[in-house]
Amino acid sequence: MTSSSFNRPGAVDLSTLASPSSSAGASAGGRSYVVDVTVQTFNDLVGRSQQHPVVLEIHSPRAQGAEVLSRDLADLANAAGGKFLVGRVNVDVETQIAQALGVQQVPMVIGVLMGQPVPLFQGVQPKQQIQAYLDQLLQAAVANGVVGTAEPVAGGAADETSDEPDPRFAAADAALERGDFAAAEAEFDKLLAADPKDAEAAAGKAQAGLLARTAAADPQAVLAAAAAAPDDLEAQLAAADVEVVTGTPEQAFERLIAFVRDHAGDEREAARKRLLALFATVGGNDPRVLKARRALTTALF
Repeated sequence: MTSSSFNRPGAVDLSTLASPSSSAGASAGGRSYVVDVTVQTFNDLVGRSQQHPVVLEIHSPRAQGAEVLSRDLADLANAAGGKFLVGRVNVDVETQIAQALGVQQVPMVIGVLMGQPVPLFQGVQPKQQIQAYLDQLLQAAVANGVVGTAEPVAGGAADETSDEPDPRFAAADAALERGDFAAAEAEFDKLLAADPKDAEAAAGKAQAGLLARTAAADPQAVLAAAAAAPDDLEAQLAAADVEVVTGTPEQAFERLIAFVRDHAGDEREAARKRLLALFATVGGNDPRVLKARRALTTALF
């Protein structure tokens, strides 16, 4: 495999985004392999991909699950001890980078090898699945002779997530990290039993349920099955789940709203309930959810 293997339709020349004089300003004084990225430091970070893989975490603090993804990526990067470096891009601030990369959904994770982008995944993923994507990137790096070690950076992005997590969610978060989604749902149920109005616990339960339903799914196969059977409730529910996990919730909402509009009885109610769960997963104040809620009301009445 050569570096040309990473050229594809829609790929961008990352090296042109910032001037060659830019510097990321990282120091080897710490033990973190995560750094915040700005338009001024972007070129330097991409340049490092000539020596070792770089992983770009394209995120927004407003995105559902962003904190969990950031923590998981930081854990995996630091555990890898320099096999790759994570660069975090906040699209709410670094709009020029987001535009250059053609970002439409967040969170989104992109690998960079020898200056070329290698799309990895969109949306929130279980930690084990993130590791699998990173392993594929590392294998490609070895095949291309990119086997250097990243230098740890001092301070930076890793420190921003060092605040203590909410202890209420410790057991649920631990279950999510080990991939035990049923246990996570049970922990969130305990919190909801104590406070049925706990919106964070409700969102956490919805997310755990979504991850449980999609953990073993083949997205392409699921979407193909749904396309072949538009009146099959289970096929449409599965496809909507996959679309949310892979970062296209609007498509999921449109799919299930159409099913609600075109069907009746128990199937209609099941689709409506799944929509509400997906709304909770994405976030009740998300503009996409607000728009979909209005469309659902129209479909129902």
